[in-house]
Amino acid sequence: MNLSFFDQFSSPSLLGIPLILIAMTFPALLLPSLDNRWITNRLSTLQLWFINLITKQLMIPLNKKGHKWALILTSLMIFLLLINLLGLLPYTFTPTTQLSMNLALAFPLWLATLLTGLRNQPSTSLGHLLPEGTPTPLIPALILIETTSLLIRPVALGVRLTANLTAGHLLIQLISTATTALFSTMPAVSLLTLLVLFLLTILEVAVAMIQAYVFVLLLSLYLQENI
Repeated sequence: MNLSFFDQFSSPSLLGIPLILIAMTFPALLLPSLDNRWITNRLSTLQLWFINLITKQLMIPLNKKGHKWALILTSLMIFLLLINLLGLLPYTFTPTTQLSMNLALAFPLWLATLLTGLRNQPSTSLGHLLPEGTPTPLIPALILIETTSLLIRPVALGVRLTANLTAGHLLIQLISTATTALFSTMPAVSLLTLLVLFLLTILEVAVAMIQAYVFVLLLSLYLQENI
């Protein structure tokens, strides 16, 4: 029983070929394609309005130098948002429940923000490792602590996204299993658990959207520290 609960997080394969790449590229089919027409349909207009809203929200904490990252951050936000939401559909696979994938997204982008700061303002970037006014005996310990907190940032990004989505999927499967098992013996309790399942699904939709936003927002804050 315990193994079957975690089988949903294993990467699906067909004839020995992992299908995770298809799961990652499928959200691109939902994005609007380029069109030469002046007048578009309502769906394209809504999508473009939503993309514009996301871009404005992500650019708020950044100055003009950070606006060069608008395309990368907005694309990452839409990518994570679509994958998280599509993973809530029945008989689907959520790639963002894999820690390896989340770390593969977090580490290069975090490293890019760090290298940007070291290239543009090395003194300021290194100055973050030692707060001003630190007593001399505490300097080695604080440098070690600040360095550790700096290096752990990409791990925290990946683990946060993985843990929240994994916990939500497990709760949904546990409650849905209980609802099915209790339907024949205790219908009233089964209906109650069905209501809980419905409310939990709404909560997981919100969590999927919030976690995608938090992931990209933290990256933008790390970028702001280095530009």
